[in-house]
Amino acid sequence: MKYTYTEKKDTRSGFGAGLAELADTNPNVVALCADLIGSLKMEKFIEKAPERFFQVGIAEANMMGMAAGLTINGKIPFAGTFANFATSRVYDQIRQSIAYSGKNVKIAASHAGLTLGEDGATHQVLEDIGMMKMLPGMTVINPCDYNQTKAATLAAAKHEGPVYLRFGRPVVPVFIPEDMPFEIGKGILLQEGTDVTIVATGHLVWESLLAAEALEKEGISCEIINIHTIKPLDEEIILKSVEKTGKIVTAEEHNYLGGLGESVAGMLARRRPTPQEFVAVHDTFGESGTPAELMKKYKIDSDAVIEAVKTIINKTK
Repeated sequence: MKYTYTEKKDTRSGFGAGLAELADTNPNVVALCADLIGSLKMEKFIEKAPERFFQVGIAEANMMGMAAGLTINGKIPFAGTFANFATSRVYDQIRQSIAYSGKNVKIAASHAGLTLGEDGATHQVLEDIGMMKMLPGMTVINPCDYNQTKAATLAAAKHEGPVYLRFGRPVVPVFIPEDMPFEIGKGILLQEGTDVTIVATGHLVWESLLAAEALEKEGISCEIINIHTIKPLDEEIILKSVEKTGKIVTAEEHNYLGGLGESVAGMLARRRPTPQEFVAVHDTFGESGTPAELMKKYKIDSDAVIEAVKTIINKTK
């Protein structure tokens, strides 16, 4: 396999590293947190720029309003909390005060998806991508590892307009090169193939690489695209791939309703109808368990990707 790893880190630490770098490089960047400094890895930013940090407490709606207000004088606020609280609890404030007004707020949403693990269904948000991508003008980013999350954080600060940056709790392989360019709205072709296209985001990118390695031993060639930006979607990289393979599997740690797969399906319906299989959570809440146990049960691991690839191949014979 072209991509290997020597260590595992959580993607939230990539966010923390990017935010700490911004403390040194961009004096307009400020940070707000809803009583989750350690969980969001904001300690280094606070050490470097304590006067640019605001501890809001358990008052997420107030935090979004404060962040919107800070943009008026040119500040670039990163408002951080768990993804569930960063969307469902404050959707009205995000819609009215940030998206509708086009405010330059960066919503840092940690502990997203099933891999939050033992905290259970009340905290395992699986609908956040759908909620955020439907807001006009909102950019939605879901990076796959530590290095890409750090790069995404730096890119979000440079981007003018509201951004939803989604990352996670568990340690996962660090396999994206530290110097790989990150451009908002541009997917990355990780592996060329001829039989099927796999379009993956977040933690499912590594699972897709594992699946492709196993499938190669069975004579199945997979092309893998890392879609870190779900909105705006890089349509051209997907279209170019399916022109060659004629079939596609989408893979994500999200409900299949409203997620990456739905965005891809809608785009293909408009531009090039293509047989598709979805690796995603199927319209259900999660439960308490380890990340590995939950990914296996809800069929969003490498085995699920393998199954989806074989299904789409058999359907199109």
